[in-house]
Amino acid sequence: MGKRRPNMPNNMGNMMKQVQQMQKNMTKMQEELETREFEAAAGGGAINVKVNGKKELVAINIDEDVVDPDDVEMLQDLIIAAVNEAMRVADDTISKEMSKLTGGMNVPGLF
Repeated sequence: MGKRRPNMPNNMGNMMKQVQQMQKNMTKMQEELETREFEAAAGGGAINVKVNGKKELVAINIDEDVVDPDDVEMLQDLIIAAVNEAMRVADDTISKEMSKLTGGMNVPGLF
């Protein structure tokens, strides 16, 4: 016969409390990160954009000197580059912040 583990239910209870606290902290951080804004620029600062943690474009600033009716494609490319960079910054920041809570564990379904 094996030894009984009288503390097993207590340990499970503590573990469940820790998991619940981590979930609570993660939810709070998700809400906080959704309100943060992330900036990026392209074309030497000619295009500046901001996205929020929900990955929504919230602001765009275009230097009028970069607006050339004969080269609309360049302007479009700069906007795309700036938005993509801002999204990458948002993703990287969110991943790093959430990793702090999870201790580096990969939590499926989280961002």
